Formats: sequence, C-alpha cells, structure tokens
Amino acid sequence: MTASGKPMAEAARLSVAPMMDWTDRHCRVFHRKMSRHALLYTEMVTAPALVRGGARHLVTFDDTEHPVALQLGGSDPQELAAAARIGAEEGYDQIDLNCGCPSDRVQSGTFGAVLMRHPDLVAECVAEMIHAQGREVTVKCRIGVDEQEPEVILPDFLQKVAAAGVRRVTIHARKAWLQGLSPKENRDIPPLDYALVHRMKAAFPDLHISINGGIDSLDAASEHLDALDGVMIGRAAYQRPADILLDADRRIYGDAAPRPTAEDVAREMIPYAEAHIADGGRLHQVTRHMLGLFTGRPGARHWRRILSEGANRPGADGKLVEEALAAVTREAA
Repeated sequence: MTASGKPMAEAARLSVAPMMDWTDRHCRVFHRKMSRHALLYTEMVTAPALVRGGARHLVTFDDTEHPVALQLGGSDPQELAAAARIGAEEGYDQIDLNCGCPSDRVQSGTFGAVLMRHPDLVAECVAEMIHAQGREVTVKCRIGVDEQEPEVILPDFLQKVAAAGVRRVTIHARKAWLQGLSPKENRDIPPLDYALVHRMKAAFPDLHISINGGIDSLDAASEHLDALDGVMIGRAAYQRPADILLDADRRIYGDAAPRPTAEDVAREMIPYAEAHIADGGRLHQVTRHMLGLFTGRPGARHWRRILSEGANRPGADGKLVEEALAAVTREAA
C-alpha cells in the first residue's frame, strides 16, 4: 500500500524510471505536480553508501512525492536488508532492487545487470530485504545479459525471485551487453523484445509485470496495458514531461479531476525553488529538470535559453522562472 492507502499495484500502472543523475528529489517534486498517481523512483542508491557510508541524506525526500520507490543497488543480502530497513524508516512506499543497470562502476560492485547471471543470489537478497522490513520489495531487471538466451534465463530468474516473495517486477525489454557497449548504447542498441515480456506475463499470471524500454507516449503505454500490469517510461518522461505526465491521471488512472497545465506546473515550482534556495541550494538544481516542460510548444526555445543561461548565476531565484514563463506566454500570443 502507498502512504495514502492505495495499492502500490495501482500506482505502478505508470511509473517514471529510476535514472542516474536525473530523477533526484527536485525532479520527483516537479513530476508529481503533473501527475497525482504515477509511481516515481529515486535514482539508484547503493546499499554500501547507506549502510557503510552513512549517506542517509541520499534518501531524504518530500512527502508530496508519494507514491515513491527507493531503488537500491547491491549484492550483499545482509547489507541490502539493512538498506531496505533504512528506506522503510524514511517512509518510502516500495523498495526496489536494481538488476538492470549496465554501467562499469555497477559491474565492478557485482550488482546491477550483472546480477542476471546470479538469480539464486538475487533471490537470497530479496528474501532478506522482505524479511527485514514491511515495505513491498520489487525487482527491475533486463531480459538477459551478453550471450544469455533470454527465453531460457528470464523465466528461471522470474521463478526464483517470485519464490523468494517478490510480487512485482519491471522488465527492461532489452539485453544488456556488459562488454562492448556503453551505458548509453545499452539504452538504444540492443533490440527490444516486447513480445518476450508479454509471454512472461502469460507464463507468470500472478506476477505484476511492468514493461520498460523505448516507450515514449501514452498511446504506446496504453497498448501495453491491454496485456500487462504496468508501464515504466524513462527518457520521454524526463525530456517531454508534459506529453507523458499531464494527461496520465485521466488516461491511465481514470481520474476525472481537472488536469494542470504546463504553465500551472511552472508557477507551482517557483515557491519550491525559492524554499530550496533559502535552504542554501541553487536555482539550477531545480530548473535543470524543467527545461523540457514546453517542448513542442511555441516559446520552448526561449524557456530553455533563459533557464539554462540564468539559473547558475549568483542570486538567481524564482523571478527567473517567471521571466522564462513570460517569454513562453508572449510567444504563444
């Protein structure tokens, strides 16, 4: 259940992917102003940083972000259990184990996508995480890595994590090539296999399965939701947030409440940005996530230019957002 008492499975009908250096707490507040229901994720936080490094500041968040999931990286069952306990104490609605990130530094720590090679270890990890605290534990994975045959290894992987107590899984419908492709290339080059993910739902009807990878519109999300339980959208939700999130509550969740406009969202972010600045932060830390708000609309270029050029300047504050918004309004008129 979410903090508001709604089932997490309902929130997970649409989620915004955990993305390193992108989905920080400012990004999540911004996204939440566009959708009341979509499930939001933290960036991946490593269990060693939380447990050994005491980096609890990495998991602070605003109550307005609910429903929100903490994604953990790691491969030590006891350490992940301790990190999951911290996440539960902080108030996250869900704890997710990353079995899909292909970056070199993740591989060197024996977690992320490399865990697709070690399903028994993953099962042990999630079992300990479930036992350690009361929040739901989920897994985000790939269909396989390197020379693995997805049709063979993915069902085995899912069976083992399900047997360990996991009830919801998000599958990125691409392999990860840990040798020869960069993390960026791993988001584009390996071919998508949506059909395999759909077959996994047929094979595991009791698992809540969300699909991720290459989905860039609510139309595409809706098509997958005819057969699957959830859709996770990454770059499109970040780069064109209004296209994905402003109409998500109506189309995905059947919420008939009036939807906000992009202008509404921009105005609502001003007091949040001002509070962040008053607490010692910089305007750029908030507005860098807002650059795509008006993508595809008249004035989008002016909006991006004003924020990009001005938000890092000393003394930049909410007035800069007002200036950028005024430029959008003039262009639209």
